[in-house]
Amino acid sequence: MAKKAVIIIYITLIALMGIATFVEKYKGADFVGDVIYGSWWFSALWALGVATGIVYFVKQKIHKAYVVCLHLSFVVILLGALATHIFSVKGVIALREGQPSGIYINEAGQPQELPFNITLKKFRVTYHEGTSAPEDYISELVITDGKTEREVTVSMNKIYQHSTMRLYQKSYDEDMHGSTLLINSDPLGIPLTYMGYALLFISLIWMLVDKNGTYRKLLRSNISQRILLLGLFLAPCFSTYAQHALPRASADKFGELFIVYNDRVCPVETFACDFTKKLYGKPSYKGYSACQVLTGFMFWSKDWMSQPIMKIKGREVRSRFKLDKYVSPMRFFNSGGYILGPYLQMNTNDKFYEQVMDVDDKLMLIMAVQHMEPLEMFPYTYSNGEVKWYSPVAAKPAEIQEEQHKYIQNIIPLLGDYAVKGDNQSVDEILTKMRKYQLQYGAKSLPHPSQVWAERVYNKIPFATILFMANLTLALLSVIFLFRRRIYNFFAVLMALSFAALTFCLLLRWIISGTIPMNNGYETTLVMAWLILLVALLLFRRLRIMVTFGLLTSGFMLLVSHIGQMNPAITHRMPVLNSPLLSIHVSIIMMAYALLSLTFITSITYFLTFKIKRLKDLPTHLTWLNGIFLYPAMTFLGIGIFVGAIWANVSWGTYWGWDPKEVWALITFMVYAAVLHQDSLPLFKNPLWYHLYIAIAFFTVIMTYFGVNYFLGGMHSYA
Repeated sequence: MAKKAVIIIYITLIALMGIATFVEKYKGADFVGDVIYGSWWFSALWALGVATGIVYFVKQKIHKAYVVCLHLSFVVILLGALATHIFSVKGVIALREGQPSGIYINEAGQPQELPFNITLKKFRVTYHEGTSAPEDYISELVITDGKTEREVTVSMNKIYQHSTMRLYQKSYDEDMHGSTLLINSDPLGIPLTYMGYALLFISLIWMLVDKNGTYRKLLRSNISQRILLLGLFLAPCFSTYAQHALPRASADKFGELFIVYNDRVCPVETFACDFTKKLYGKPSYKGYSACQVLTGFMFWSKDWMSQPIMKIKGREVRSRFKLDKYVSPMRFFNSGGYILGPYLQMNTNDKFYEQVMDVDDKLMLIMAVQHMEPLEMFPYTYSNGEVKWYSPVAAKPAEIQEEQHKYIQNIIPLLGDYAVKGDNQSVDEILTKMRKYQLQYGAKSLPHPSQVWAERVYNKIPFATILFMANLTLALLSVIFLFRRRIYNFFAVLMALSFAALTFCLLLRWIISGTIPMNNGYETTLVMAWLILLVALLLFRRLRIMVTFGLLTSGFMLLVSHIGQMNPAITHRMPVLNSPLLSIHVSIIMMAYALLSLTFITSITYFLTFKIKRLKDLPTHLTWLNGIFLYPAMTFLGIGIFVGAIWANVSWGTYWGWDPKEVWALITFMVYAAVLHQDSLPLFKNPLWYHLYIAIAFFTVIMTYFGVNYFLGGMHSYA
């Protein structure tokens, strides 16, 4: 009876949390917070699940210490959450410079007194040099408690605790003379919850190292020797030239200049590459480099507007206007006037609207370049040391002299005049002078030479494109030579080269951005592919088949990064993400997802091969291999989730906010945890049901990693 109750409650909780994330998309976070997550019945359901779980656990008479500690950790964590829910104090306090305040507004919207006063001495925003990208939000405070005064600083990821009250930076007033802080006091819930986290971390690692544990028994299995003899027969599941352009050398020289793009100072070449990719889908066009394409649209607008460079998506677009895959901007421009903004209007009462939006964005980008709107190429260092960059069409700043402002306004049009006349010597001379101007007035904000070198190398090599094609091709070829040991080992060497190339790619992005490359979905997908290759390299000597698994899975990860809607642009981190805990959290989570993707591949392999009679031992081998991946995956996932909770508590005062990605990560953990309970759920001892469940379970990973980002949204949708 207790077992059935546990199963029913467990499934109900998973289903409710999943449904809640979809309800949140349409009804909002406040609605699901009040109706579901914050309701008495939801808390009661968790409490009932814990109670029935304890009863069943005791009846099972489990004596393994790490199993007891692991399950106890979840009880302690839930007790901590309950203590936080009942006893914690939360609110916000709005401050203005020079005005002391001891009143905050609690969660119910009521004013409450603090046991001390806070005075905002000064609020300021620091920016990444030469850009408008915020680096940090900083409140300089004076805490007055009786006769004691203390000057303190609160900023993103830097809290201040006075007595039991913790202060967090939340937001600020538009006039920059006011700041809003979060107030949080949770003296009982936090230590209890952290105690549960510590017990969980210890138990998960203990699970892997216990010599009498299930995982160590798997490692001691002699299947690892026999699996080398098995083969897997996997099937794949899967003009006219412009008339005018700058000479390549001159265009490259233009690309070496700097521009503010994506709120950071970078080579113009980076902007040119993105400009060309957005139009054509590739970083070059019929022999013309990205910088030649960019300058072509700037200086020979009429000729380039007639080129079939604009990539059209969707069959309806082509059939409706009888267009080819690539069409000239002017041809589309004249085919019905479908462009938004100040240039032309579009009939929005048309199903065609959404499909044409992509084209509209491209045309708007072209027109912005022609009007020199995004070309912030001219720095100026003010008397206070601040550096700002301006475009040729920007309004004249008060401190800049008229002569210098005219230079900013006229130098690119003059460059265009010489380019059109074919005076390439004058073009190169102007580019040299522009380079000197940037070095003179923007040196403080310019990237380091090593960053410039890294970015230019990165721009020239399409790592994701090359590696996804190479890895998938090598994976399929490796199957053919699985029985020929020497040849198959050569694929391991090629996999090592792929790993080295991807490592170099990630290092370049690290050098360019100055932060570990895990700032967005694109980078974390690359990291996941890197981790998969690393695992494969570490295990292939014991398991030769890991070469095929590693190449195939990493190839699919890189394919996703290549064809998906992920933005590969390198940008500065948001201030809240500037925490070492973020890097730890994302690294561990990515390792878990990489290993879970390998469990998915092994399960798919099972269904592709289970009818091959001469591979009659394959189900046992694949189940063993699956367990080798699954146990550490669950360890990493559990630790990663709760490291993220600690980071959230440090950053914004709550370790669990029921954000969609948090919820789906928990769902993923709970779904995969079920298959580890084979003594209680003997169904999973059958290879057929085991692999079917593992294959289906992977959709929770897909939902967590992609579904939240691109459909549900939430605080984590930047990832």
